[in-house]
Amino acid sequence: MLWIKAAHIFFVMSWMAGMLYLPRLFVYHCETVAGAADYARFVLMERKLMKIIINPAMVGTWVFGLWLAAIQDVWLQGWFIAKFVLVLVLSGIHGMFSRWRRDFEAGRNQRTQRFFRLVNEAPALLLIAIIVFVVVKPF
Repeated sequence: MLWIKAAHIFFVMSWMAGMLYLPRLFVYHCETVAGAADYARFVLMERKLMKIIINPAMVGTWVFGLWLAAIQDVWLQGWFIAKFVLVLVLSGIHGMFSRWRRDFEAGRNQRTQRFFRLVNEAPALLLIAIIVFVVVKPF
């Protein structure tokens, strides 16, 4: 079980690193003009980050997390249900990031730097709450 937990932690860390970095790239991407070399560079960086790191890390997080939950039989514990809901929300944010990345790639982003600065905080806040539920198990 410890190997499964170690793999889960690795994938969570990788997923969160990407989820915290991608919206920061979006902030800087807003400063560039579609068609410029810098714009193309950001498109490439964002695509590689999503496809090479964030997507596989999310899949690994889910696979090893569900495996751990099955081994430990925590499905009906309050803390696990709360954590599960927050991970679903985080997965939804992942989907939104993916869509916004495609908007940048197609040159049709309409969102501002300020928007992405605010959105950048969501994964961190969710991570804090998830860690509290897992470690403290308040209910």
